[in-house]
Amino acid sequence: MSVARRLLGLLPEPLRFLVRKHRELIRFAVVGGTTFVIDNGVWYALKLTILQDKVVTAKFIAVLVAVIASYVLSREWSFHTRGGRERHHEAALFFLVSGLGIGVNLLPLVVSRHVLDLHAEIADFVSGSVIGMLLATAFKFWAMRRFVFPQADARPDTRTKVVPLVTKQRDVA
Repeated sequence: MSVARRLLGLLPEPLRFLVRKHRELIRFAVVGGTTFVIDNGVWYALKLTILQDKVVTAKFIAVLVAVIASYVLSREWSFHTRGGRERHHEAALFFLVSGLGIGVNLLPLVVSRHVLDLHAEIADFVSGSVIGMLLATAFKFWAMRRFVFPQADARPDTRTKVVPLVTKQRDVA
C-alpha cells in the first residue's frame, strides 16, 4: 500500500471523500507547488547573478523552465487519466495555454516594475511570485481541463488497478 493511501486512510470519511473527489485539483496544486519552487529558484539564481538588471527577462526564463517541468508532471500525474487528443496536439495546446499563462504570470510584475515603478524586493516577490502565480494557476487549471486534457477517463488509470498475485498452477505429472 502506498504512503498516500495510508495517509488517506487516516482521514475521517467526510474529508477522505473530499480528497478523492478533488484528487485532480490536489495533484494540480502539488505540481503547482513544485513548479513554484523551480520557478523561484531559477528566477532568484538568475536575477541575483547574471541578469541583475533584467528582472523580467530572468522571470521569463524561470517560468519557461517551470512550464516544461509542469508539462511532464501534469501529463504523467495530475491529468494522467485525461486525454482525448493525440500527444503532439496535447503538447502543442499545453504549451499554448502555458504561454498565455506566462503572460498572465508576468503581467503583475510588469505593472509593478514599469507602471508603478516599484523596485523593492518585496514588490517583485508579491507581484511576480504571489499575484502572478495565483492568477496563472487559476487560468491554467481551467484551460488544461477545458482544452488540453478535455476527456475524463480517456486513458486507463494504471496506478489504481490491482494485479492478482495468484497465477495458474501447472499440472505436474
